[in-house]
Amino acid sequence: MASAHSYKITLSNNKTEKQAIDYLLSIDKRFLLPTKEGRKQLLNVLGLDKKYARTFDLFVLSGHTSDEQEITFKDVKKVILIELKTTQKYLPNNPKGFFFGATQNEFDLAEQLGEQYKFCFVSLHPESLGYSLVSAIELEDKVINKRVQYQINL
Repeated sequence: MASAHSYKITLSNNKTEKQAIDYLLSIDKRFLLPTKEGRKQLLNVLGLDKKYARTFDLFVLSGHTSDEQEITFKDVKKVILIELKTTQKYLPNNPKGFFFGATQNEFDLAEQLGEQYKFCFVSLHPESLGYSLVSAIELEDKVINKRVQYQINL
């Protein structure tokens, strides 16, 4: 069972992620927020296992914007899945200085999809408000330190 402290951190992270989603949707109409059903459809059209349902937060579909009521997937090569990483830290050279966690599924899917999967680093700090989209290959060139951490439930 999670401790009260870890629960508080999770709630805070969820709030920050929601702020990042709201920010991105307000400044760039290319970002699309999938519904639960839309998430399933994306996985289906991309031929991906349902285990990847939580490995992305938004998506971009070339030629479509968030103003549309309904979006159909005709060319799967135009779909880019977006995984958000958010911070309230001042980052004038975003993503430089970003500290974040990622799952093995995120890295596996990034490797599988190549340029069709991007990490989106969002700084919500008022003096460095902005975002940076980075593919897994670009990310590897930027990583200064990487460690594995196991999270175990008993």
